[in-house]
Parts: sequence; C-alpha cells; structure tokens
Amino acid sequence: MFHTGEVVYEPLPLPDRREMTDEQMRAAARAVHDDMRRRHSVRDFSDRAVPEEVIADCVRTAGTAPSGANHQPWHFVAIADPAMKARIRAAAEAEEERFYAGGAGAEWLRALEPIGTGAEKPHLTTAPWLIVVFAQRYGVTKDGERYKNYYVPESVGIATGFLIAALHRAGLSCLTHTPNPMKFLNELCDRPEHEKPVMILVVGHPAPGATVPRVAKMKKPLEEILTLRR
Repeated sequence: MFHTGEVVYEPLPLPDRREMTDEQMRAAARAVHDDMRRRHSVRDFSDRAVPEEVIADCVRTAGTAPSGANHQPWHFVAIADPAMKARIRAAAEAEEERFYAGGAGAEWLRALEPIGTGAEKPHLTTAPWLIVVFAQRYGVTKDGERYKNYYVPESVGIATGFLIAALHRAGLSCLTHTPNPMKFLNELCDRPEHEKPVMILVVGHPAPGATVPRVAKMKKPLEEILTLRR
C-alpha cells in the first residue's frame, strides 16, 4: 500500500512456503479445476440470507491480490439494504432499457441473444447482497495528497477474480453485472470522484429453479487457450 515519507526495501523470508511433490501438484491442480468448473453465473437467485461475515471474509480474500506497486487500488461496497438495492435496480434498468433499445448496436445485441439477457434485472433486488467493485484511478492520503496508482485495471481485475473464486468456495453463486454507463453508482454508494465503478457482483444462493444458458457451458478447449513452448 502507499506510504508517505521515506520507505526502504526490506526483504522478509518467504512466509507460508508450500512444498509439494510433482504428483501432489498434479492432484491439486486437478482438484482446483474440478471445483472451479462447478462455478456458474446465475440470474435466478433465492432470497435466502447470507451472513455478513461470509461476505467480509470473501472481500478480505480479494484484498490479498497482487497489485501494481502494492497500492491495492480497489474498494468494494457490499450492500444488503433493500431500499438501496431497489435504487440500484431502478437506475440500472433505466440504463439497460436504453442499451437494449438499440444503444448497444446490432452486433452486440445478437451476441447476447444466446445468453437470454434483457433489460429487467430482478436479481438486483432478490439476491441478498450486491458488491459494487470500484477502481481507484489515483489515491488520496489522509492529508488530501494525491498519488498515482499503477496498472489499475489489471490489479482490480485480479482482485475481482479472487473475490469471485472466494464466493464460489464459500458455497455462493454470483453474477457479474455491468450496466453502461455506471457513473450513477458513485452517488448511490457515496464514493469519491476518483473511484470508477467497474461492475456489480450479485451474490447469493441460486433459486430452486435456477437455470443457466446452454451456451454458457460451451468453453473453449485447452488447445485454443494454451500455447506451450517447450
């Protein structure tokens, strides 16, 4: 994280060192894949409550992500308040209506057809939690001094990936939601101008009759996403 004053490099012995045999590594890698392939984005949520401590621990995991110069240029706003969720839904649906009315362009709308999305977003009020992810374009010290952050999109993307994985490991489902534009979230969440809303994560348990689009299970084969240079 950013420090004022003089900061010097101080190496520490590697903490939490892990030693595995090759076979243990293979088994661990297979186990991670087997678990993560069971992660699904859903739009049908139950209103079953989720303990605040679970959300806090998942965000704490996100906060361990690597970042440019270790500035950790992110902030997460976790919302359970029904009135606030209703305001976010109303504002998001207003943007979505313009999007689906043609603002997105024909090609984008065609690409979304197999996903089955539309302007109505009931999950924003049904799910017990919304987590709004903000990226800090620059930082501000307690004294009001402005400082530069580095690799902000990359850092926030990694932290968000950590968060999604943590939510899954905690037994929850989530949906990435990105109304465009999202500037309304700064006012609703009372966040400063230098923070840019990146996405809303809808978080909770899937409804008993939850479905996923068939196309969502169609993942690129390994040979299309991996090149090995031995």
